[in-house]
Amino acid sequence: MTDEATGTAAGAVVDTPEEWQVTATVTPFRGAKTSVRTDDVVMPDGSVVRRDYQVHPGSVAVLALDAEDRVVVLRQYRHPVRQKLWEIPAGLLDVPGENPLHAAQRELYEEAHVKAEDWRVLTDVYTTPGGCDEAVRIFLARDLSTAEGQRYDVSEEEADMELARVPLTELVRGVLAGELHNNCLVVGVLSAVAARAGEGFDALRPAGAPWPARPFDV
Repeated sequence: MTDEATGTAAGAVVDTPEEWQVTATVTPFRGAKTSVRTDDVVMPDGSVVRRDYQVHPGSVAVLALDAEDRVVVLRQYRHPVRQKLWEIPAGLLDVPGENPLHAAQRELYEEAHVKAEDWRVLTDVYTTPGGCDEAVRIFLARDLSTAEGQRYDVSEEEADMELARVPLTELVRGVLAGELHNNCLVVGVLSAVAARAGEGFDALRPAGAPWPARPFDV
């Protein structure tokens, strides 16, 4: 079947793997979690250009939606942009091959002291593919309850972190008004609204769905 407006075959608008030839690579900077790499890449016309980008281990984020249609959010200082941003719980994939669901469950517990019984993959994104290889898997978590045990100790920026539960509709309004800017919150909120308006949350991918951008151990 073809879309009459665009002439594109149904299902043809899909990102696909491709790797252009790299003639040289150096890593001028290595940090605690990320590094900067410089590749000399062969273009289709045969020219060679230099591309600098951040190498990132990947991340997970959680759109945790409670029974009152409120989202668990936190407010945290982000030094590079000099702002306190409202965000959804998120964190790095610190362990190579770590199951992203396990990492997401950990982040929800550590940052919000919340657990969830129902988990789905909401969406997968590259945050800034022109300058960083970070891939993020955003989960939808439902059937929430308070986690058992003591709260996780926080430090540094997290020591000043605020927690709240905000109606999903209010977050949508804030996103469209230009008042909320965190990538995972924006993508997660709008994806949740689109999913519910479409086939519903139960039609989302299962929590253990494959993730080619960051393959993981089952």
